[in-house]
Amino acid sequence: MKRLRNVKIVATLGPASSDYEMIRALFEAGADVFRLNMSHGSHEEQAARYEIIRRIEKETGRPIGVLADLQGPKLRVGVFGTGPVELAEGQAFRFDLDPAPGDETRVQLPHPEIFQVLEPGAHLLVNDGKIRLRVEECDKQSARAIVEVGGTISDRKGVNVPDVVLPLAALSEKDREDLEFACDLGVDWLALSFVQRPKDVEEARDLARGRAAILSKIEKPAAVMAFDDILKVSDGIMVARGDLGVELPVESVPPIQKRLVRACRSAGKPVIVATQMLESMIESPVPTRAEVSDVATAIYEGTDAVMLSAESAAGKYPVEAVRTMNNVAIEVESDPNYREIIEAARKIDRKSVADGIVSAAREIAETTDIKVICCFTQSGTTALRAARERPSVPIIALTPLIDTARRLCLSWGVNCVQSGEVERFKMAVVAAARAARESGLAGERDQIVVTAGVPFNIPGTTNILRVAPCDERLIFSSDPE
Repeated sequence: MKRLRNVKIVATLGPASSDYEMIRALFEAGADVFRLNMSHGSHEEQAARYEIIRRIEKETGRPIGVLADLQGPKLRVGVFGTGPVELAEGQAFRFDLDPAPGDETRVQLPHPEIFQVLEPGAHLLVNDGKIRLRVEECDKQSARAIVEVGGTISDRKGVNVPDVVLPLAALSEKDREDLEFACDLGVDWLALSFVQRPKDVEEARDLARGRAAILSKIEKPAAVMAFDDILKVSDGIMVARGDLGVELPVESVPPIQKRLVRACRSAGKPVIVATQMLESMIESPVPTRAEVSDVATAIYEGTDAVMLSAESAAGKYPVEAVRTMNNVAIEVESDPNYREIIEAARKIDRKSVADGIVSAAREIAETTDIKVICCFTQSGTTALRAARERPSVPIIALTPLIDTARRLCLSWGVNCVQSGEVERFKMAVVAAARAARESGLAGERDQIVVTAGVPFNIPGTTNILRVAPCDERLIFSSDPE
């Protein structure tokens, strides 16, 4: 199952992709990580999908990452007594805490936290931003607004409040239950919705207790403003362009995406570009040219992963969507301009011996006839450093810990291999050579670079590098260590 690309593909599972045959087909088409969307489906359904993923992992001998995406708090209006209401531009309309059914003049907004922070001039967006209102007057129980963009408003439509930081926790009671379920299930990543500030991430980390890595979804203006601090406390980032495009001017989303991807690359933390990447493939077997360009742009930027949502979860052509994304990635990465762009954007602040080791490994690989960089890692940090360098040769991460191997499935260019425990560096080199050959990334006559930390099995001790042959006989006939 050797991948012919470095960028990873995340495929969301759902009604269209819940049985063994379909999930296996998605994996074979190119999916590296599967997303379980906790907004839809019962715990029993998600557990069944998880078990199928682990069955495929066992059958193929290749680690597979699983990401559980938490729903986050949902802000919605109440109900209307006379059915849907048409709001016209310039009309006054009131939101309040009164549970009485709404009409053409008002509706309940059952979230007192919103009224606590609203100010005149702030905007309320309804139904994914299709309706836009500007607050004229407000107090702790209501807000009078003027319709700037009209449309039809109906029962329980979603509300976005882009201009203020809401005093809401990123984790609802449902999210807390889903988080515990997902961690007990054994997922590798938790995607956290509604992130506004670093403490939202820290709360999720405290609840996860190391059972899963934390990936922050950047989908609100407040998260963009506080991004540097959020990145510091996160294990990874998802650029959720769909929600950003609702709460921010759509023209601001591409530069934000580029800036966030570069910051993640510099920090050596995985970043996913997500939402509406091949959306037309929900109904069509062929994507639009614009969608292909969108996927290609994210890959040229050096993102770690691109994600399919409804395309693979509920669309008519889930396998074709994954295959299309896989083919676009292969084509982009074979473009000579791709390497030029990736190398020009390499900006790394190297501060440690480990940073120097992985940087040297990349430079040696790129200036000599080296086929693979092999990293021995406990926590995954060494492999993340190697991926941050974006080398022109494949990376093999060898680890005795299956949890580490699965989490690294999200990282650019990393081929994950669960290895046995090693105590001597020579045996590590032998294991690396064997993995390089068995993966098809190197032949017996080729050379590899091996990095490791001695003593072994202690995180954060990367301190040794060796250029070695893939022929085990030559390894054993060389100097003792």
